[in-house]
This record gives sequence, structure tokens and C-alpha cells, in this order.
Amino acid sequence: MTRAVVDDDRGLRDAVRQWAGLVTTGAWAALASVVMIVVQIALYVACPPPETTVDFFELLVAHPVRGVIALDVLYIVSNLLAFLLYLALAVVLWRVSRSAVVVALAFGVLGMSAYMASPRAVEMLTLAHAYRDAGGAARVALIATGDGMLATWTGTAFDIYYFFNLAALLILAVLLLRSSVVTRTTALWGLAAAVLMAVPSNFGTVGLAFALASLLPWAVFCVLVARRLLHLAESATSSAHTDVKRRSVAP
Repeated sequence: MTRAVVDDDRGLRDAVRQWAGLVTTGAWAALASVVMIVVQIALYVACPPPETTVDFFELLVAHPVRGVIALDVLYIVSNLLAFLLYLALAVVLWRVSRSAVVVALAFGVLGMSAYMASPRAVEMLTLAHAYRDAGGAARVALIATGDGMLATWTGTAFDIYYFFNLAALLILAVLLLRSSVVTRTTALWGLAAAVLMAVPSNFGTVGLAFALASLLPWAVFCVLVARRLLHLAESATSSAHTDVKRRSVAP
């Protein structure tokens, strides 16, 4: 092992030691993200989302929880989990390229912010109850408003989120390929997930196909990265405890 490799390993261990809590949180967030994928797919199959605004109103009035889930409330949680993983990856990739890590996180923050502005679950729930109590022309106006809400939900902000998230994951995956933090195979799974995010899910059948295809490489990437991050955090913590014991017994 060359001196450069030893120095890189020591630098990585020191970085993880300083940010062990964030690295561990990111690892568990990655695993939770995989669980969320399974849950969301199961809910989608068991309770397909409504196709029209009126159908959404009726579902939200009859079953509010199912209604807001159909409006992608759980996807907000999935995005928060993904961002925690990005933060953990930023820690272990900081020494590879600080500039690239900052750019990746910037894309991640802007993309997540754009998405957080797009869901319309609360607004649709309010409109649904107003629709229930209204009649005649008022219902027509509420349906038109609901149509606008649904269009905004998967509109410009949603597409910005998709492309910015693609950029963030792509940069992090390339950095992983350039580093020894994870195996090449793990980095390639992340790269595949990023490439399949190139077409937003609201781009018709093609977008939906790309979105579904991206779930497998993303899930595999999350599991492999989580295992590696947990190992790094455990090793760094153990090393820190060992150093403390040595200092305590030193003359």
C-alpha cells in the first residue's frame, strides 16, 4: 500500500469520525428509502390513484389519508431520505473534489426545494370539502381550480426537481467512480439510476417507464452504499475509542 493510499484512508477515516452521526443517519436513510419504495409500489397497486379531479375530491372526502397518499405525500418523505443520503456521501467524497460536492449539494437543495413547492395535497383536501358542500356553478369552479392544482403538482417545479436531482446524483456517482470509497459496481448502480432519471415521470408513457426502471438501480445503490457507510462509521467510531484508551493508559 502506497503512502498516498494510506493518507487517503486516514483522511477518510478522520472525516467519517468527525461526522459519524451524519454518515450513520444517511446510511439508515438509504435503507429507509428502499422500504419507502416497496411501500409506495404496494399502495399504488392496491389503491391506484384517481384519474380525474372529481375522483380525487370524492376520495379525499371519503378517505382523506388514502387521498393525500395518492397525491404523493409519501414521496416527500422519500426525497428527504434521499437528501440525507446525499449529505452522508458529501462527507465521504469531500476529499475527492470539494467543488464537485458543493455543486452536487447545490443541485440537490434546489431540486428538493422545487419539489417541496409542487405537491398540492392540503389544497386539494380543502377544495374537496368545499366541493362536497357546494352545488351547481360553484362545483364547476372548484373542479377547474382542482384541475389547475393537479397541473401545478406535476408542472414546471416537478420537472426542475427531476433534472436537478439527476445532476446531483450523477455528480456524486461520478465522484464515487473516481474514489475508493465504494466498489466500482456500487458506483455504476448509482450512475445507472441517475441516467434513468433523465426523463421525468410526467413525460407520458416513456417517462413512467424510465421512472419505474430507475427504481431497481436506485434501490441496489442505496443498499450497497448503506452497508459501506455503516461499516465506515463503525470503523471510525471503534478507532476513536481505541485512541482514547491508548491516551488514557499512556505514561
